[in-house]
Amino acid sequence: MLETAANGNSVEALMLDIGRRARSAARPLANTSTEAKNAALRAMADALVAAEADILAANTIDLKNAADTGVAASFIDRLTLDATRIAGIAQSLREIAELPDPVGSIIAEWDRPNGLHIERVRTPLGVIGVIYESRPNVTADAGALCLKAGNAVILRGGSDSVNSSRAIHACLVKGLVAAGLPADAIQLVPTTDRAAVGAMLSGLDNAIDVIVPRGGKNLVARVQSEARVPVFAHLEGLCHVYVDASADVDMATKIVLNSKMRRTGICGSAETLLVDSGAIATHLMPLLDVLTEAGCEIRASATVLRIAPGLKPAVEEDWRTEYLDAIIAVAIVDGISGAIDHIARYSSNHTEAVIAEDPQVVERFFNEIDSAILLHNASTQFADGGEFGMGGEIGIATGKMHARGPVGVEQLTSFKYRVRGTGQVRP
Repeated sequence: MLETAANGNSVEALMLDIGRRARSAARPLANTSTEAKNAALRAMADALVAAEADILAANTIDLKNAADTGVAASFIDRLTLDATRIAGIAQSLREIAELPDPVGSIIAEWDRPNGLHIERVRTPLGVIGVIYESRPNVTADAGALCLKAGNAVILRGGSDSVNSSRAIHACLVKGLVAAGLPADAIQLVPTTDRAAVGAMLSGLDNAIDVIVPRGGKNLVARVQSEARVPVFAHLEGLCHVYVDASADVDMATKIVLNSKMRRTGICGSAETLLVDSGAIATHLMPLLDVLTEAGCEIRASATVLRIAPGLKPAVEEDWRTEYLDAIIAVAIVDGISGAIDHIARYSSNHTEAVIAEDPQVVERFFNEIDSAILLHNASTQFADGGEFGMGGEIGIATGKMHARGPVGVEQLTSFKYRVRGTGQVRP
């Protein structure tokens, strides 16, 4: 289907039709065999590899359009596909195929004194709407994860990645058809008209069961404000790394550099570095030097500036900013208590890391910080469903209801109770 919607009414009609087709596809998907779903995923992976040239050609168009608008280098990185990344997307689909099928698995079971046997069993959510920006790989990740969990999905990517997403989506449909599954199980919204987002947030006449937003602060704020269906919140990744005085200096510099600079445009990239006041003499300058040498701009607190006066002064907004770029804010804190206080005040509850050898510091960090992902002596860039062994993710949920952290196949299911009796009646 081409982009034919020219006004609000036609967009609404288009989206309602997409919703109806997704709901129809969801019914058989809920009972589709594991073998059929896995066959579709593997066929999708094969189709992606076979279509590498077409996908790269489509991505070239998106990259040129993005470059013409003068966007940041980190944005270009999120948008860019190459042969290695396409192979990685295909491998992710194969890994999802190898994951246990959550549908029908028994979460818990028990017997009551009256002889009733009760089971809590995983079931698909139904139809999932995924709204995302810039990352064309989300098209494949979201489509594959929803399929594995027995859900139909409606994908609405950003206008900046529209050509890449369409090329990837065509491969997903080929995989569905090859496995004998409904092509409408994974639909990509064909219009870049923003009215399509509003239509999805309305629920498409009860066709959508849950919305997953993956993008910047403005997108997530709009989704949370307007959605009439449940939302898996993915807020900005305002991630912190705290370096304790007990930390090994070489380990700390290695982890901090990777946390910030491996890929600056992902939500697991560190945005604030907190250094223990007891580590100023031993740790601070090695940390600043390794970041500066890597081309990272440092926004320094007043205490840091007294030691390294050539840096750019940090302002209040820096502690609240997800840069998604080669920029990091650095502050000195009074030990683990100061780190906990700073993170509690500014964090988006996404991912935080502590670098320390003192077990009491680590336990306080783990117990007193309420973010979705906490790491000890490891890079924040491990905040990723693939790195967690989930095969991929739709996003990192920062809320506390239903799903939290990487949203993989298990998080894309609900549950129901099956109660088996032998003729019991309630007195």
